[in-house]
Amino acid sequence: MYPLQETLLSIIIVIIVYFIFEWITRDRKIRIINKIPGPIRVPILGTIYKPLLFPREELFKRAKVDIREYGPILKTWLGSTPVVHLFEPKDIELILNNSVQITKSWLYDTARPWLGDGLLTSTGQKWFTHRKLITPTFHFTILENFMEIFVEKSKLLVGNLQNKANQEVFDLYPYITHCTLDIICETAMGVEINAMNNPKNEYVKNVSDITKATFDRLMKPWLKSDFIYYNTNQGKRYKKYLSNLHGFTTKVIKGRKEKLITKSKTDQSNESTSSEPDVIGGKVRKAFLDLLLESSINLTDMELREEVDTFMFEGHDTTTAGTCWSLFLLGNHPDIQEEVFREITTVFEESNDGETLTINDLGKLKMLERCVKEALRLFPSVPVIGRKLTTDVKLENYLLPADCTINLEIFITHHDKNIYPDPEKFDPDRFLPENIKNRHPYAYIPFSAGPRNCIGQKFAMFEEKTILAYILKHYKVTAIESQETVKPMMELILRPKNGLLVKLEPRKS
Repeated sequence: MYPLQETLLSIIIVIIVYFIFEWITRDRKIRIINKIPGPIRVPILGTIYKPLLFPREELFKRAKVDIREYGPILKTWLGSTPVVHLFEPKDIELILNNSVQITKSWLYDTARPWLGDGLLTSTGQKWFTHRKLITPTFHFTILENFMEIFVEKSKLLVGNLQNKANQEVFDLYPYITHCTLDIICETAMGVEINAMNNPKNEYVKNVSDITKATFDRLMKPWLKSDFIYYNTNQGKRYKKYLSNLHGFTTKVIKGRKEKLITKSKTDQSNESTSSEPDVIGGKVRKAFLDLLLESSINLTDMELREEVDTFMFEGHDTTTAGTCWSLFLLGNHPDIQEEVFREITTVFEESNDGETLTINDLGKLKMLERCVKEALRLFPSVPVIGRKLTTDVKLENYLLPADCTINLEIFITHHDKNIYPDPEKFDPDRFLPENIKNRHPYAYIPFSAGPRNCIGQKFAMFEEKTILAYILKHYKVTAIESQETVKPMMELILRPKNGLLVKLEPRKS
């Protein structure tokens, strides 16, 4: 046999063996997953025909019906790809409280062009290394410095809402969004974008546009191919958003690196009298990016950009949603809002100047914190977490095979009547210490749990409580929609379809 023939035969044998292995592996996976209950699967579409039959605002409602019908475990099909849905706390714990099962599912792939392999999307050694590196940047003392920014932007928001405090109905959602964007830009990158005063800012617009485009692509499997997607008009616009956002972050990184290189200890002391935006009260504000640049582990410019972009993405949309759902619920329960108002008023009166909250003051807002937690139970900002199993996982009654996609249905868990009696009721007392102590630790996971829990959950809680405290101190909020009429929409986060429609009434001084 000639050498070329031998080579070709070897290649053919390798290909045949590969496909036989793939067939055996897939056949095993499918046989195991087929034992799990679920809706009827049709050829080609799987069970994705349902999203094609209902408007987007109805999808979340329909998904809840399916999950409750087939639970406590359910399988669906995205074409020929099976997805297993879990919502029992004991099953969720087996996945989340596991240092091996940390790989995110393919559902996150649509965010990779923007976020790369940042903390949200990376896995393996890179994730472990970066998680260890970034964790100290969320230390209490660092968050205490961020508190100044939370307060500053919250005061600006309250001022901007004065013209709306006339009993007219308006959408508060974009106001909160621009406030959280201003906060995240200063805390993450150390730059001011002034989104509240300039909502048409290009960076602000691009963040909004790319978020919508990312979810839209996720809901259209035929756009999964980069070749197809980037040859559509939507894909071409996406590339433009991507270029603008990456260009902005890259420019900021370059500027902060140059500043760090040229800055000496003497320069730092002289900067105490500087009028730069990252200096206040004689103290230098250090952004998340600065802390990464000063760390002992060197990151490439690409890795820096990935982590900063990830912090930008995760740090504004989720806190906006959490803050708005809290206001929505308090606006539907004036009696609870008044109780929160009295607590806020007392804490402000005991603060240093009656106007500026400290991080220690936030710790005194117990009732407000319970309201935020209950809002995150009813409307978790991230209602679903996706994982890809790297090994088999044995549940009590089922086996989940390796390479299987798992959806952890946080929203359904948070609404389980066996865990939370009268689960649709807004009841902040569910989070009193005596009511928490006997609850399964994985029955409430708005910030995920286990080794891959949300690294910024304290940041988010401090930010949300600050914004809420300042709004509720100055305004009585009345929600226009009720819990029965509001339509939660599952995009990249859980948001109300019509925004946050409210009326504001100024509080008497």
